[in-house]
Order: sequence, then C-alpha cells, then structure tokens
Amino acid sequence: MSEPYLLAASFLVTGPISVPPLPPLPPNLPDNLGTLLTSTAAHTLQSAVTPKMVPIVEIAAVEFSQPQPSLVKFHRQTTSTHLSQLLTPATGPAATNPPTLLIPQSTAASPVSGTQLYLQRLVALKAGKIYTNLPANSFQSFWIQTTNSQGLLLKPPTHEQWIRLLQEEAKVIANGQGSNHLGILLGDSLSMWFPSEGFPSNRDRLWLNQGISGENSAQILNRLSAFSQTRPDTIYVLAGINDLRQGASDEVILNNLRKIMYHLRLNHPKSQVIMQSILPTRLNGIFNERIRNLNKQIALVARQEGAGYLNLYSLFVDGQGQLRQELTTDGIHLTRRGYEVWQQALNYAENSLAASRVARANK
Repeated sequence: MSEPYLLAASFLVTGPISVPPLPPLPPNLPDNLGTLLTSTAAHTLQSAVTPKMVPIVEIAAVEFSQPQPSLVKFHRQTTSTHLSQLLTPATGPAATNPPTLLIPQSTAASPVSGTQLYLQRLVALKAGKIYTNLPANSFQSFWIQTTNSQGLLLKPPTHEQWIRLLQEEAKVIANGQGSNHLGILLGDSLSMWFPSEGFPSNRDRLWLNQGISGENSAQILNRLSAFSQTRPDTIYVLAGINDLRQGASDEVILNNLRKIMYHLRLNHPKSQVIMQSILPTRLNGIFNERIRNLNKQIALVARQEGAGYLNLYSLFVDGQGQLRQELTTDGIHLTRRGYEVWQQALNYAENSLAASRVARANK
C-alpha cells in the first residue's frame, strides 16, 4: 500500500460526520482520551504481534470498580432454574454457524461447529462454570456427538437460544464475580469463535464472550441488557462486517455503534469501552477502501463517546489492502494464527490499561 496504515484516532480528519448525536452523557462519565503508546511499550510489545507494527490504543481515563468480597465458591455457582429452556425449541431462524472448515483448529480437541460450541458452553453452564475459564476440550464427551439419543442429527441452536445461553452465562458471572476483574468480548462470529484459551490470562481475570454468529450492529445493540448486571473492567466491541455484507450504509453502522458505546458507558460507568476496528476482508463486494474510511469514522465516534479505540485493521491487512491470506480461512473468518494476532493485540490493550491504572494511582 502506498498510504500509511491507519494508526490512531489522533491522525484522523476531525470534520463532522452524518451521525445524529445522542443525549449528552451524565457529568460523572469522563470523556477525555489519552494515547497510551510510549516508545517503551511499543518496543516491548512489537515483536509479539508482527514486525514493525503494534496496535494503537486510545484509552479514556476511567475509574475502575472497587473490589467486591471474593466468592470462593464461584466455580460451584448454581445456574438459573430456567436453564432447561436453553434446550427447548425456540421460534426464529437458526443462528449462522460457520462450516467446519471455517473454525480455527487447535492442538487440543475443540468444537468445530456452532452446535458443538453451544453444547460445550451449555454443559459447562449446567456444571456452574463458564467455558472461557476451561480447557478447549472440556466436556468433550457431551459435545462431540453429532446425533441425539434417537440417532437423529442434532439441529443447530436458534438465534434465540444463543441469546438465552449468553444471558445465563452473564448471570453466573454477575453472581460469582467477587473481586475478580472481568473482560467482555462483544460482537459477531469473529468474537464468538475466539478460542477460550486465547483470552489474556491473569490469576484474577475472568472473561465473558458475548459474540453471536451472523449478528449485525443493530442486533448487538438490542441485547446489551443481557450482561447489564455484570461489573466489567473492560468491554471490547467488534461489529460492522455483517452490516456491510447485508448492504447497510455507513451512516446506519456508525449510528448503531455510537448507540452501543453510549449505552455501554451509561450502564457500566466504571468500565472502559474499547471499540475495535473492522477487519479487512478478501471477499468480493466489500471494498477494503470503504472499511478503512469507516474505521476512521469509528475511531472518531469512539473519541466523541469517551470510548477507547483498538486498531486491529493494521495488524491484519496485507500490502494489497486485503486480509492477510494466512490469517483467514475463507476471506472473512480467522485461522488459528489470526486469532493469535488478535490475542496479542488484546494483551497489548490489557497492558496499556494496566499502565493507565498505575499512572493514575501514582498521581
């Protein structure tokens, strides 16, 4: 590419965009941003991602939740009595489940279809656990099967069943988080298939995956209440690619993303909301030039809404402006290596947030 990579919101043209503003945030919500990319941090994390390239994180200075009394029985937390409803038929179309070949392969046996992933998470939930804190092959004997007790092929879970599953997982986290820090990954199939063992690990760090395959930004906006009772430190949002595939305009996408940021900051005032840039693709019909321009607008909206911005685009784009071939299975979904790149970017963001907290504490 002849033009430099988009690196940070600070490099953006700051002209107006055609997105209707939402009501102003309450005065206790900060809206100042600081760019946490020092030469030391860049040098330390540079080799972990890709040569001569690190993601840029713009992070709003926020106060983090005060630790609550730890619940030592978190991993034995009982689930809702309505959990059985997650296995009952539900109306509405089935969620889009990527074919087997689209799912990143792991050295350990792990789910390779939406049905298997759903069953693994459901069984973990019934055991009072969250799959993000378990090995990739957990409860394999329950999800490896492809037929039911009558020998019939298992039907993929519906979109409504996925929503209810995520609601129940959020309830378990809300009831048992204790003094643990919590990170939330919110988005579509790219987030949904983030490997459970790939989340940045920390002794007191929990993760909640709130991704659903096939969802656009409007659908994500409509289910933010699913985890409203949780106390996350950080919420990472990635949305927009399905909107583009479905023909949505940039104005619609930006308006939905603005509302997502606004409501997340309103409902989680002590959390850091991080918008992640839309990834490039190798698909016909979706122009990466449009994605680059849209990412500039997303970064600007994030600044206006007091959210952080994590530039993943520059880590995934090749010299021709497309998604790097070795990082994708089909031009849009990610390989195992693709998720490793994303994981390293999240590690970078987590380290930047930690540095920000230390800096504020020392003031």
